[in-house]
Amino acid sequence: MTTQVSREPFGALEDGTPVERWTLESAPGGLRVRVLTYGGIIQTVEAPDRDGTRAQLALGFGDLAGYLAHGGSHFGALVGRYANRIAGAAFPLDGGTHRLTANDGRHSLHGGPRNFSRVVWDARPVDGGVELHRVSPDGEEGFPGALDVRVAYTLAPDGALHLVARARTDAPTVVNLTNHTYLHLGGAGSGPATGHELRLAASRYTPVDGTGIPLPGGPADVAGTRFDFRAARAVDGGYDHNFVLDGGTAAAPRTVAELSDPRSGRVLELATTEPGLQLYTADHLDGTLTGSSGVPYGPRAGLALETQHFPDSPNRPDFPSTVLRPGASYRTHTVYRFSARTPGGGAP
Repeated sequence: MTTQVSREPFGALEDGTPVERWTLESAPGGLRVRVLTYGGIIQTVEAPDRDGTRAQLALGFGDLAGYLAHGGSHFGALVGRYANRIAGAAFPLDGGTHRLTANDGRHSLHGGPRNFSRVVWDARPVDGGVELHRVSPDGEEGFPGALDVRVAYTLAPDGALHLVARARTDAPTVVNLTNHTYLHLGGAGSGPATGHELRLAASRYTPVDGTGIPLPGGPADVAGTRFDFRAARAVDGGYDHNFVLDGGTAAAPRTVAELSDPRSGRVLELATTEPGLQLYTADHLDGTLTGSSGVPYGPRAGLALETQHFPDSPNRPDFPSTVLRPGASYRTHTVYRFSARTPGGGAP
């Protein structure tokens, strides 16, 4: 099976910079994904249910104006240089302290106000998809080193969506990239996603304070807490937490999560090389934003499963390191595999 790849104009920024939309389709009626060069945004994820009916599962907007106006929610976006939070918008490295731009109270979130989700990337076709490229200049939002980043979005012959990000630097820095797509497996705009069932290969999580910064003492056991998803169960609200994936950083993607929607039968199997996964239930959405579905997005309208290193790792030597040095390569690989089950639980 050959992935069909096409591109088209998708508006322009105020300064005239053009934005493109790339469409990847595995087969007629199969998985279709649309990616924007603005912010590396996954605009649509369209997958069939148990009856073969394809629906749009990713929360987002039908035009560029929506993303420009509501970028703070990071709908579908590629975020970095550092996904999640860095406490006090500062971190030590090689005997010095680097001050970042604070955009989440006194902390840095997702790389600062002008992070990777707020810029236009260069794009070129690759086998099965598109590769985005950008050089983040030395000092952007306070991060040291010029960072050369390439992110490939591809559909494999079996229909799985692969996201592979690579980076190199000319000076010591920190890097932690992720994708921030909110998904509703029943269809974006079809109500809260709290009926979804989630299983995570995570025996521990990182407790945080009221500002989302990990507490001293390190990860905690999930046993006996609302953070225990080792057996599949329904997701409610109130999650914006990093889960410590069993096995740590991996050389190749291994399955770490399964999200399912009993109503539609759709299932997402998630595999990654990363040591952590941030579960975010989008409780901040309050019904004031209306996406491409035409229905307002209320609390828990979608779930984000953000594969990542841990929040505030640059300030936590006990966490897996996010330091990247000249001559070394950063690489992260996450796979999204969609399928559908019959009411009895089996494949159609």
